Amino acid sequence: MRVSTKKMKARTGPCYNRLVRQSSYDIAVIGAGSFGSWIAWHLRRAGKSVLLVDAWSPGHARASSGGESRLIRMGYGADEIYTRMAMRSLALWRNLFRHTEQPLFQRTGVLFMARADDPHSSATGQTLRKTGAPFEIVPGGELARRYPQMRIEDPRVYGILEPESGVLMARRAVAAVVEDAVRRGVVYATEAVRGPLGNGEVRTASGEPIRAALFIFACGPWLPKIFPGLLATRICPTRQEIFFFAPPAGDGRFAPPHFPAWIDFTDPRGPYGCPDLESRGFKLGFDRHGEAFDPDTGDRRISAAGLEEARRFLAERFPDLRDAPLTESRVCQYENTSNGDFLIDRHPEFENVWLVGGGSGHGFKHGPAVGEYVCQAIVKGGAGEPRFSFASKGERRQRTVY
Repeated sequence: MRVSTKKMKARTGPCYNRLVRQSSYDIAVIGAGSFGSWIAWHLRRAGKSVLLVDAWSPGHARASSGGESRLIRMGYGADEIYTRMAMRSLALWRNLFRHTEQPLFQRTGVLFMARADDPHSSATGQTLRKTGAPFEIVPGGELARRYPQMRIEDPRVYGILEPESGVLMARRAVAAVVEDAVRRGVVYATEAVRGPLGNGEVRTASGEPIRAALFIFACGPWLPKIFPGLLATRICPTRQEIFFFAPPAGDGRFAPPHFPAWIDFTDPRGPYGCPDLESRGFKLGFDRHGEAFDPDTGDRRISAAGLEEARRFLAERFPDLRDAPLTESRVCQYENTSNGDFLIDRHPEFENVWLVGGGSGHGFKHGPAVGEYVCQAIVKGGAGEPRFSFASKGERRQRTVY
């Protein structure tokens, strides 16, 4: 398949059409987030006719793939499967951005802060070494000297730096995948879609049939709403607050290349963030599941308690930002499986329906590898990864992926 490599002109996105009644496709992908868009991209590249459908536009304001930025890091403790998926995904993201001439990956590096007695971080170093992912151990004394922006008083704290990792510009990156998929022949339609009927037929919310041999639902936090009987207790969306704080005027210490993206494994709340990119502010969030959240009706204003907690953390870890003004904020959602592993499996009742989701707060970066995995499973068949199976998804929250 030959695709033009000419630089893409600035525009708001791909051509968004209403569903064409007479058309039929090999595969219809429902949901144009990081998972769905990359699934469509890979399937089209494999020669399939593909319809990609979303109720809104790629990376829209309520999507788990929306917002400005997402970390892409290789370290996952002893979870080699996700380290290898992240390595593959980073290569595919960078290839796409080179092809489309869009600078949507910022190689800021990613810094893990950890204590010397933390087994998860020790396992991270071992897995990175085994897989060949570039990393550097930054001893405690060196960590404080290299990054004086941070207050580090515990002598046991050290760093693991992934110099080739960084930040994906999220909503624009998803739009870039969809645009390239459309150029390759994927058809995009803006439609709300219902779950399959008893005979496996799929229709839009207005009742129009979608004609395809196979359906892949990759709807993020909407999966349990479309399949309530199956997933309402197995995928649980939670409310997550994100904050952006402005560094002092003329102070570049909190922007690349002076400071990387980061995750603080010394704090059980899981603080993480990005440096000041595009002058939007220093990003801070907590990788801790919030309260249950409805992606359609949930209030997307940050809480006073959340902002106060963020400021307390800044005062402790980044004291020069303790009084920094809040420049932006965002309420997004995780869609959590019981243990944090993705769901990638056939629907147990419909042979022509696949379910792909459960990003669990770490899925965005893996979109390219997930798309490739789904494409190979459909085109080539074979046994799937047991950790991604529907059978492995329980109703009791026991998170094991960090």
